[in-house]
Order: sequence, then structure tokens, then C-alpha cells
Amino acid sequence: MIQVIKIGGGVLENEAQRNAFLRQFAAIEGPKVLVHGGGRLATTMAERLGVETHMIDGRRVTDKETLDIVTMVYGGLVNKQVVAQLQTMGVNAIGMTGVDGGWMKSIKRPIKNGIDYGYVGDVTEVNGTHLRTLLDNGLTPVIAPITFSADGLLLNTNADTVASQTAIAMAEAMRRESDEARCNVQLIFCFEKAGVLSNPDDEASVIAKIIPETYTQLKADGMISGGMIPKIDNAFAAIEHGVQSVRITHASNLHGGTVIEQA
Repeated sequence: MIQVIKIGGGVLENEAQRNAFLRQFAAIEGPKVLVHGGGRLATTMAERLGVETHMIDGRRVTDKETLDIVTMVYGGLVNKQVVAQLQTMGVNAIGMTGVDGGWMKSIKRPIKNGIDYGYVGDVTEVNGTHLRTLLDNGLTPVIAPITFSADGLLLNTNADTVASQTAIAMAEAMRRESDEARCNVQLIFCFEKAGVLSNPDDEASVIAKIIPETYTQLKADGMISGGMIPKIDNAFAAIEHGVQSVRITHASNLHGGTVIEQA
């Protein structure tokens, strides 16, 4: 089994929560990949540097100055902090972005409906063999969500998307070896909530399982909205491309939360 785990920046900026999560991650046996965000830390750094942060529907607009900041924060500060901590916990972690080894390429998101997100990347190509080589040699990739285009342009890419595409690439690499339709790859999205909640103000209102039909209804009823929509969309994309299971849960409970499944 290969486990791909995505951790949100809200957990990483809290030292106690970060340490607790990394201890859980370090205890996982077998090959594993960690994908991390860091949006809040990037916002804090931007404020220190006097760069204004612009958001549209909860998504960061990445102008050139912001691109420099997120590259420094995601690929540098946050990534190396996490790698250093995992090394002290006995995990032979290696920090990387989609640029390193050229394993995740993207295109600059086109302007749509008058909205320009700037230097934001939409993933076009993933080489799972590169990551498998690292895993097979006992290394644990720690991935920051910076990708690159065919002409060498750095692009800020949604960390949930990077995690989903990473899990899909692992499943495809395993399928080439085993010729199985669904491979033993698990994807877990970890953040500050107990799971997908029917009531955002009630941590006990975790929706245990979401399938495509219930997802459509939950969106129509307004129970799922905002940033949770792309997260669940990425979860379904992973399932549709051979990932065995997807879970959305609190960073302190890797086995709880909400399970995303096909019908």
C-alpha cells in the first residue's frame, strides 16, 4: 500500500498540531508521500513584505510578487521545516516540488469569465515513476505545491490537486506493474475539521460517507460549499482514476472523518 497524505497550512502553522501530526505520519509503516500547503504562512509573509493578498472565491490570486513569496514559503521555509522534523523522527524525508525531477508539469490557468488568477497552474502531466523510484529506495517525498510549465514558468498549484494527481500517478504506476483496475493507493486529506460537516459550526456533524449522488444533493442544499467543493472534486477524481480510497479528516485522526466513494 502507498499512502498519499495532504496536510493543510492551518495545521502546519500551529507548532503543537504540526508536531502531533508529523509524529502520526512518521509512525505510518510502508511507503508514503506527504503533500503540504502553507497558504496562511504565505499570507503572513506577504503582509510582512507589504504585498497585498487578493482572493477570489477562496482562491489565491498569484501575481509575480506573490509567486515569489509562495515559492519561498512553500518550497523553502515550510518544506524544509517539515523535512527536518521528519528526519529527527526517523523518516528519511526528501523535500521537493513538482519542478524537481520534472515530475509534475502544468499550464498557466487561462482567464475565464473575466477572472485571471495569475501564475496559477493546472496540472497537465505527472510522472509517477520518478516518485516510485524514490519510494523504492527508502525515501519519503515531502511535496510543496509548486509546478512548472513547458517553457519553465513556475506556477502556484492547488495543494489538494497536487495530492490527488500524485495519488493517481502512484495508482497508474502500480497498475502498469500489476494490471489491476484499482490499486492499493490511499489518499487522505487532513485539515482542521473532523471531516466534511453538515453543519460547519458543529464538529460532531461529520458526514460519514459521500457518493456522487449525495454530493450533488449536499451542494444543492448548501451543506457543501466554498473551498470544500474543489477538495471533494479532487477526491472523486482520484477514485475515478484507480485510487482505492479517499478520506477527508482532522489531522489528529487519520482513520476517521469522511470517506469518499463511488456509488
